[in-house]
Amino acid sequence: MKTRDRILVTSLDLFNSEGEQNTTTIDIANEMDISPGNLYYHFKGKDVIIAELYNQFEVALGNTLRAPLEKPLDQGPGGIENNWYFLHVLLEEMYHYRFFYQSLEDILNRFPSLRTRFLRLLDLKKKTLGSICLSLLEDAGEEIGEDQFASLVENLTQSMTFWFSWSRLQPGAREPQLLILQGVLQLMSMIAPHLGQSQQQFHQHCQDIYQRTLLP
Repeated sequence: MKTRDRILVTSLDLFNSEGEQNTTTIDIANEMDISPGNLYYHFKGKDVIIAELYNQFEVALGNTLRAPLEKPLDQGPGGIENNWYFLHVLLEEMYHYRFFYQSLEDILNRFPSLRTRFLRLLDLKKKTLGSICLSLLEDAGEEIGEDQFASLVENLTQSMTFWFSWSRLQPGAREPQLLILQGVLQLMSMIAPHLGQSQQQFHQHCQDIYQRTLLP
């Protein structure tokens, strides 16, 4: 792996584990056992590293979010699993770059250009979650009011965006995989009450997927 790529990988690991605010370029260089000058040759400071990591995050999450808009998820037999695993991929990608969410407001205040881009990504989240909700409602033969639908999508977007911050406030350490599974179950459970007679079956199906995924 090239030194530039190693710097990004090491920085991401340290930002995620130690916190971006608590990590300096000296820490990154020491972790890699390279000189600060070598690191500076590739990146002229930590801000440049953060910007590059955000580029990676934006591309990865953006491509995934656009997928259901370009080709809606199948809501026939096995449709719940399709939605479950799609949300799982989203939360995995967010967890991989979780330092952004650990210091979200601080980073967006320090990088105004990232704030604008993050808001666009947030809007894309809303569109994607709205598309998923609409497909599930249509498959269940249910309709809800426009305001209620907008509130559901807004709540789902908020829950997904601040899911990791909330999980950090809970007592006890949790394995990343379990954390992600619980996040997906929470999102799916928020949709269930809007599916009318399909609610109980839908919720039980989500619980079953959760239990099956936990099995070794």
